[in-house]
Parts: sequence; C-alpha cells; structure tokens
Amino acid sequence: MPTLPAPAKLNAMPKLSHYSSRGEVQMVDVSSKAITTRSAKAQGFVEMKPAVLTAVRKLKNPKGNPLEVARIAGIAAAKRTAEWIPLCHPLPLTHIDVTATLCKNGVEIRSHVVAAAQTGVEMEALVAVTAAALTVYDMCKALDKGIEITDIYLLEKTGGKSGDFRRNAASQRKPARRRSR
Repeated sequence: MPTLPAPAKLNAMPKLSHYSSRGEVQMVDVSSKAITTRSAKAQGFVEMKPAVLTAVRKLKNPKGNPLEVARIAGIAAAKRTAEWIPLCHPLPLTHIDVTATLCKNGVEIRSHVVAAAQTGVEMEALVAVTAAALTVYDMCKALDKGIEITDIYLLEKTGGKSGDFRRNAASQRKPARRRSR
C-alpha cells in the first residue's frame, strides 16, 4: 500500500494566492507590491494539413492573410486579458509582440509582453498566443475544420517576487518537427 507524505511536506507547498483563508476565491491585492518591469514569452502551434498550409503560404485563403490578422488579434487580446480571465489585474502594457511563422505542418505563434506593473504578464502572453491561434483557425476553417491548436505554454517570465522562469529547451515541444499529417 502506498504511503502518504508527512504533513510537514504538504505544508511546504506554495499557497494559492487566489483563495482567502476561508477558501473563497479572491482577486489578489497587489497594492503593496513595488512597480517593476515584468516580461513574459509564450508559444503555441496551429497544426494544419499540407493543402491548407499551401493556401496560407500562397495567400489563397478566402478570408485573406491569416498570419497578419492573427498577429493583430493577439496584440488586441493581450490588452484585454483582464476581461478574459476573471481574477487577472488590468495592466498597463508597454510592449506586445506577436509573431506567426509558417512551419513544416502549421503555424508557430509566439508572443512577448512587457509591463511596468505590480504583477506579472504571463497571462497576457498566453492570451495573446491563444487569441492568435484561434484567429488562424477562424481564418482557415473554410479549408479544413480539422485544424488543431496545440502546445500553448509559457516559455519564460522575468521580474517579480517569484523570480525568473525559463522553460528548459528540452521540454519545449516542436510539433512542426515532431508530427506530420
């Protein structure tokens, strides 16, 4: 029979800050935190059949250039993250960059978000990638409704009390090189 960890080990786990001492969901009060520069990068992938990829590459899509529209959608969504994620703070973003790059069997989407704020911008970077990926799907679904949005994750974040985070290169999934349809 498996043994359970000692209670002291369970208490060593970091506290989830979006819960009050009574277990109620709450927005974290960041008013006492210093304003510092925060940045985050995220990535996602939109996997598509070769015929759809060819149409995107040749700009033969009925709705226009999905990569450019996705880039703008990602930027717009990052600015509205607090409307997407209920307990997210609205932040004064100082830089948003979203790229959509054609790959072997899809589109790789990356975002980079920066703010001088009291809390991090990880959610803004992830929302930018997600909105851009959804936009690629929307722009290309007339050609194939089986397009897949995959591998959305945080690549890195800098600044703040919890310190910096960088995803290990070995753990970054590369769908364009790993899978084919």
